[in-house]
Amino acid sequence: MRNLPPPVKDGPRVNKDIRSREVQVIDAEGNNLGTLLTLDAIRIAEEEALDLVEVAPNSVPPVCKIMDYGRFRFQEQKKAAEARKKQKIIEIKEIKLRPGIDDHDFETKMKAAKGFFEEGNKVKFTLRFRGREMAHQDLGMKVLDRVKALTAEYAKVENEPSFEGRQVVMVIAPR
Repeated sequence: MRNLPPPVKDGPRVNKDIRSREVQVIDAEGNNLGTLLTLDAIRIAEEEALDLVEVAPNSVPPVCKIMDYGRFRFQEQKKAAEARKKQKIIEIKEIKLRPGIDDHDFETKMKAAKGFFEEGNKVKFTLRFRGREMAHQDLGMKVLDRVKALTAEYAKVENEPSFEGRQVVMVIAPR
C-alpha cells in the first residue's frame, strides 16, 4: 500500500500549519507588529487566546493576523451565502412552434414568452418542420420574423434563426 498524500485543507493556514519561518504580524486591533518569527507570533496569539491566521500567503514575508479563526470562518460563510442569495440564475426556457401555427395559439405562446422575459429568463424558440413542411421553409421563417417583431420592444435577439436538421432555433434574451 502506498502512503496517501496529506489532505489538502481549504482556506487559510492557521497556527502550526503556517510554513514560513518569519511572518508579518497584525494584531487583533489592526496594529502592525512588524516581522516576527512564526513561533513567536503563535505564542503571542495563544497568550491572547486567539489564532494566528495567514491572510496573505503570497507576499514576502507572508502576512498573518491574530484573530478568532472560528469567528473568521463564520463571517466568510455568511458573506458567501449573501453573495449566492443576490446572484440571479438565468434559465433558458423553450417554446416550440410549428410553421402552420394558428393565430390564437401563437398569441398564447407569446404571452408565455413575455412572462419568461419579465422573470429575466432567455427564451429559445424552436420551430419544427414535419414531413413536406421542409419544402416551405419560408413559412417557418415568417413565423420567426413575427416573433422577432412582437418581442422587439422588451427583448433582443441573441442568436439569429439557424437550421439544426428539421428545426430552426432562435434565442431571444430580455433587454
